[in-house]
Amino acid sequence: MVFTSLTGNTRDMADAIAEGIRSEQVELDIKEVMYASGDDLLKYDGIALGAYTWGDGDLPDEFLDFFDEMSDVQLDGQQAIVFGSCDSSYPVFGGAVDQLVDKLKEIGAEVVEEGLKIEMSPSQSELKQCTEFGAAFAKRFVGIKQS
Repeated sequence: MVFTSLTGNTRDMADAIAEGIRSEQVELDIKEVMYASGDDLLKYDGIALGAYTWGDGDLPDEFLDFFDEMSDVQLDGQQAIVFGSCDSSYPVFGGAVDQLVDKLKEIGAEVVEEGLKIEMSPSQSELKQCTEFGAAFAKRFVGIKQS
């Protein structure tokens, strides 16, 4: 999982999604985007990316280098999910999530769930939704031998 968070909302989502993934006994590495590179995506069977949407539907600045590096990677059908906190007061709701979904598809990933977008700070029920989102993703890997 690679993510970024400014106010803690996307981090809360990442933590809940990670809890769901681990509940299925699937191994998970978590990196903040500043400590990740596009090549890291090649190391895993499954990919989870999380980013808040900045301004009028943009990726946050700290995600831009990683996003650019993704163009140099060709994934071979790795399964992926995307999530992020969003703000409906802007014209584009969750544009960063949409950009990440599109980029993953462009480089050969199979995005297996619609991007999970949550308005601002996740409620308890939305955190539960995040946990279920992670668990559903992890179930795709149960029984696959981890390298």
